[in-house]
Amino acid sequence: MNLSKLRSNKTLLRTLLRPEDGGNFLNNGFFLRLFTSSRGAVLVAAVRGRKSRNDPVAKSKEGRVKVPPPVDPAEMVVLRERFSEYTMIMRALRLEFKEEVLRKKYEEETGSQAEERARQDAEEHRALMAWNNEENRRLLHIRTMRIQQETEEADRKKLEAAIKREQEQQEFIKEKEKEILQLQEEVKNFINLENLDQRIEEALDNPKNYNFAIDKGGRVVKQTMLQ
Repeated sequence: MNLSKLRSNKTLLRTLLRPEDGGNFLNNGFFLRLFTSSRGAVLVAAVRGRKSRNDPVAKSKEGRVKVPPPVDPAEMVVLRERFSEYTMIMRALRLEFKEEVLRKKYEEETGSQAEERARQDAEEHRALMAWNNEENRRLLHIRTMRIQQETEEADRKKLEAAIKREQEQQEFIKEKEKEILQLQEEVKNFINLENLDQRIEEALDNPKNYNFAIDKGGRVVKQTMLQ
């Protein structure tokens, strides 16, 4: 699109947007058909853009002073009367609704609905108490069985401990008896006044040499000769 064609389109756009035209071209779609190509591609945006905060005031609005729209006194009186009627009607409706809600609440608390609710509460309470009692009986049975099992387990452990202690005591007694028998056998070889001369003669006849060396295995590796 060249510069002359762009200027002609801009002039036509200003003509179409004049207030005295009433926007008829925009309403019947003439504006959209005018600024579309033969292939159907839109050449001008269909939505008007907005100005940013930093854009200056338009030249056509530089000296304009905003004046509030004029108010008709007769119309203002009629609007005030209608607004008063509206607020009065709304207040009456709110009071009516509030009264109805309070009446229903009172009937629910003191009327037949209260009796029905009390009866339902009593039935629910009886059902809950029955369920509670049944649950308590079930838990009591479980607790009794657990305590019985724990008691039996404790008795069994006590019995096993007593049997173990008894076995340990018997083993200790047997070990001590064995030590006593061994000590009695060793007493026969002890030196006393009766066999003192005999043991001296045996020692002289069979001398023993304790001056020797042994290795880690306990074998004699070196021994001196008796003199």
